[in-house]
Amino acid sequence: MAIPPSFIRHPDFQSRFVAPRHVDVWCPPLATAATAVRYPVIYMHDGQNLFDPTTSLTTGVAWGVDAALARLIATGVTAGAIIVGIWNTPLRVREYMPAQPLATAEATPARQQFETQLGGLPLSDNYLRFLVHELKPFIDTTYHTLPNPAHTFVMGSSMGGLISLYALAQYPAVFGAAGCVSTHWPIGQERLVDYFGAAVPPAGTHCLYFDYGTVGLDAQYEPYQQRMDGHMAAKGYTHGRDWATHKFPGADHNEAAWQARVEIPLRFLLG
Repeated sequence: MAIPPSFIRHPDFQSRFVAPRHVDVWCPPLATAATAVRYPVIYMHDGQNLFDPTTSLTTGVAWGVDAALARLIATGVTAGAIIVGIWNTPLRVREYMPAQPLATAEATPARQQFETQLGGLPLSDNYLRFLVHELKPFIDTTYHTLPNPAHTFVMGSSMGGLISLYALAQYPAVFGAAGCVSTHWPIGQERLVDYFGAAVPPAGTHCLYFDYGTVGLDAQYEPYQQRMDGHMAAKGYTHGRDWATHKFPGADHNEAAWQARVEIPLRFLLG
């Protein structure tokens, strides 16, 4: 008899660094059985939007990341992965906005503007401390994981794309790859792009995935992404091997668009 995949919620996961939030964990069929099989882990932001359309905050449509990964397993693309969905909070933008690009003297006007508009400075450094020092050790001791960076990934959309890239840049010894979907570059403009151009590790040990659409907020992204692509090439990354950037004409900035293409970044990360 086949073992079904499992879905487990850890409600109000406590932290010293950030406010409590739900953490959802989707496991492939053997990840919770008495077996020696271990799996890569994909840490994903905006967790309430990933699995269940009734909890999705924006459109009532979820990414369907569990169904997408199940299809990839069924077709033999991957043996599977554990997906950790970290719910956001009302402080989402402050938690997902990379802090270091706003920390320089040159960024003072942008930092002051951010603080005025959002009611405080970025909280992303503490969010990543929660992820790296609290959540990941819990996941690695609770589930059948492959804990090394080659099998530890981070992924999100919009501001979630930014915090995913920031996680890899700040903790390259923890995260081996990042999936940055519809990355919201305009919040930091060229300064943010150039920060990451310098901060991402040189090619050789990491993989990076980017994409964007052409409708809604995504219509603003192409020039920034092209600038980031230039940095990726200068760092020695090879498109199609350890780096990918995809443009999706007609794709909007919402869960329906990300659901339609989520298999593509999953395939890249797990490949």
